[in-house]
Amino acid sequence: MRESMEFDVVIVGAGPSGLSTAIRLKQLNAELNVCVLEKGSEVGAHILSGAVLEPRSLNELFENWQELGAPLNTPVTKDEVYLLKDGELSKEIPHSLVPNSMKNDGNYIVSVGNLCRWLAEQAEGLGVEIFPGFAAAEILYHEDGTVKGVATGDMGVSASGEKLPTYMEGMELHAAYTVFSEGCRGHLGKQLIEKFSLDKDADPQHYALGIKELWQIDPSKHQPGLVVHGAGWPLEEASGGFFLYHTDNNQVVAGLIVDLNYKNPWMSPYEEFQRLKHHPVFKQYLEGGERVSYGARAITKGGWNALPTMTLPGALLVGCDAGTLNVAKIKGTHTAMKSGMLAAEAINKVLADDALSIGDTYSELFDASWLKQELYSTRNFAPAMHKFGTFFGGAFNYIDQNILGGKMPITLHDTSLDYAQLQTINEAKKIDYPKPDGKLSFDRLSSVFLSNTNHEEDQPCHLTLADDSIPTGSNLSSFAEPAQRYCPAGVYEIVEQEAGPKLQINAQNCLHCKTCDIKDPAQNITWVTPEGTGGPNYPNM
Repeated sequence: MRESMEFDVVIVGAGPSGLSTAIRLKQLNAELNVCVLEKGSEVGAHILSGAVLEPRSLNELFENWQELGAPLNTPVTKDEVYLLKDGELSKEIPHSLVPNSMKNDGNYIVSVGNLCRWLAEQAEGLGVEIFPGFAAAEILYHEDGTVKGVATGDMGVSASGEKLPTYMEGMELHAAYTVFSEGCRGHLGKQLIEKFSLDKDADPQHYALGIKELWQIDPSKHQPGLVVHGAGWPLEEASGGFFLYHTDNNQVVAGLIVDLNYKNPWMSPYEEFQRLKHHPVFKQYLEGGERVSYGARAITKGGWNALPTMTLPGALLVGCDAGTLNVAKIKGTHTAMKSGMLAAEAINKVLADDALSIGDTYSELFDASWLKQELYSTRNFAPAMHKFGTFFGGAFNYIDQNILGGKMPITLHDTSLDYAQLQTINEAKKIDYPKPDGKLSFDRLSSVFLSNTNHEEDQPCHLTLADDSIPTGSNLSSFAEPAQRYCPAGVYEIVEQEAGPKLQINAQNCLHCKTCDIKDPAQNITWVTPEGTGGPNYPNM
């Protein structure tokens, strides 16, 4: 029988929403026993985001965050939005025509990983127990079906399932309430949504893949506080957009977001990003610079219409585990933090009064919050882009956001499923990508190296297949096994052997982006938690 520990509240994931939950709980009641589990080797190791931060939630959490040394060092000084064409041409969109939701007055360019490291320090100062390196692998239930807590995964198990000399059995963590804040496509959150039908009244969730690099550039080219967004080239086969942020210390972050409802199975989001950096809008800053880090992460972007019920007996979903990203703002940190703070307030009320229910209490707090108002007012943004495309969708959103203030009298819905959109290789045009030049564009393996990704080699594969025959069967014949291209880390390879093609899974490379769990057309791949500490170790990302 596994050892167990008892807490008032267990929080799964030390991202912005989870840490905000923990901090608010201790601010409300210092006597509460609160712990946070984090699968990364340290807090922030797995955190990846653009990111421009709207400080609204941080202002509510710590009015004196500047005095406390929060790592918000680069205020936004200028916004530029471009529509790119054919690799050379670009058109800057006048600031007056940019949807208000995309303007960044009063915001900061930040590393969300560093913000989480700072939030963890504040949480520990309040008495929160944080356990990095321990992955929550299993949901525990009471006999009546309510959530009891979680169990961490066993460590020191070989790939064949044998106990190694380093074996350590997982531990159970029990709590009155468990908060799941695992980020996009959370392994356990996904199970809860299905088991409790939390999404029965919502549109299907939609996702994108965000790919990001951190560059050290020539100081003469650096413009601290410059924020560049845009759409168009090179995404001729998908919707999405790009970003380029000038942060501090002569560094810039460059990235591409590719919606995972794309149709062409030959498309590679990674290769699209490599092409993007050769456009003059990017090249003018990156040329002559040095790439410092690389990473990728899926993004939950269905917004208001796809938001599931966020409470269930004994547990809550917060942040990107639920899908609180505001797509119209291209921001999710402040909304994730607020969802966690609301969860903390609801839990504190219910723990103090047995007559209250967590569902009704959270709903009342959420309905009265600016979070609901913000998400509802931007509910049409993503569906408009999906339905009408970049140009006409942008026009719709300008009217909705700038003229009507998010009060469009109709609500658009997108009921398509991202994974079901792929055309077959016979229907789609093959894409030939240029070879990387080693200066602006690079191969996958050198990129993965910069993510500091590592997993214990002799452990069970955390990328599981429901049917081993599908990758070299229907996926190969119909789609040329698209996992070879949608994975931004080279995890999946089709290897030709005498006996025929074989799928090779290079799990060591996995960035934990979850794209395979989302985009596989047969829904045959499930991402499960590897041993704690495994995965990327992002610095300053």
